[in-house]
Amino acid sequence: MTAENGQRYRDTRRVTLVGATVNSFLAVAQLLSGWLLNSQALVADGVHTLSDLITDGVVLFAARKAAASPDQDHPYGHARIETLATVIVGVFLAAAGLGIAWAAGSRLVDPEAMTGPANMAIFFAALTLVAKEGLYQYTHRVAKRLRSRMLDANAWHHRTDAISSLFVLVGVGAAVAGFPWADALAALIVALFILHIAGRLIVRAAAELIDTALEPEKVDRIHRTILDVPGVKDAHMLRTRRHGSDVVADVHIQVAPMISVSEGHRIADAVFHSVTDEHERVNDITVHVDPENDAEQARSSTLPLRPVLVEALREAWADTPELDAVEHLSLHYLGGRVHMTLTLRLDGATAAPDLEARARALADRLHGHPQVGDMLGEVTLLYRPCTH
Repeated sequence: MTAENGQRYRDTRRVTLVGATVNSFLAVAQLLSGWLLNSQALVADGVHTLSDLITDGVVLFAARKAAASPDQDHPYGHARIETLATVIVGVFLAAAGLGIAWAAGSRLVDPEAMTGPANMAIFFAALTLVAKEGLYQYTHRVAKRLRSRMLDANAWHHRTDAISSLFVLVGVGAAVAGFPWADALAALIVALFILHIAGRLIVRAAAELIDTALEPEKVDRIHRTILDVPGVKDAHMLRTRRHGSDVVADVHIQVAPMISVSEGHRIADAVFHSVTDEHERVNDITVHVDPENDAEQARSSTLPLRPVLVEALREAWADTPELDAVEHLSLHYLGGRVHMTLTLRLDGATAAPDLEARARALADRLHGHPQVGDMLGEVTLLYRPCTH
């Protein structure tokens, strides 16, 4: 576990333990007061709070696992555990909402069950509202600082509790004032709100699990950053996806077709650092270097590799002294053809009165080779004077 991940886990653990402690006291207070004071809304809110204790445990477990360093089985790290935990939190919220809705609806259709709560129920409803809103504010600030979607989901869980407690407070107050159905109606409204929030959390987390791209405007900003890097002629096939609280991406960049491999790598390295430095949440981008826009040009995957071309060169030049004078062979796969550049040592054995005419004749031999001739583009011969 890295130092950064370790601190992230400790911060997540601290805020979650605070929430679990507060929820423990609230759940006991709500369930007992709701039962003793005859308030279904308080009991429903207590069940909701009890579900928080379960989700707090899920968050603690997921936070520790997500902070672990990459390993052989998980080379990209464990950040998606946070996403999975977000789904689990959403499912618990949905289950709690359905349970509350069923109980409240059953009471609303049964007039004989319409008994109002005692006056003291107002105090417990107000206490719960204050505590839950405080937990939301605390957890939301930490989630924003850590950029944790999982903690943000847990913060919204606290906010749903606070809003549900507000409805409970209004419902209990109305029931005490002589409208006993208001208590059950408040519980039903809370349940519907909880189901809405649960659905939103599950949909957002599911979108991340199936590698949904970032919003178009964010992708455009990353694309502009890439194009600003010196040496990048164009960029295409930019793909993004969320990975826990971070973002990963991959892109094809187009560079000048005749530069060296090392220069192309240096440009790709500059793209990586520019994107990760300027876009805080992007912590990794894989850069593929292209000599041309392979999304538009003919594919080179069917063209022969170096061993086949070298063998064709030996066969075409078998009876020429230039074969032994070849010092370097460069291959360029462009426009659906292989372009060859050969550097030859110019000495007494290979010297000719008309080097240009000789070069054309040698190139014609290669173009006439039955195996690779149709795949060849330009064949360029460069002569290097012998120094001895």
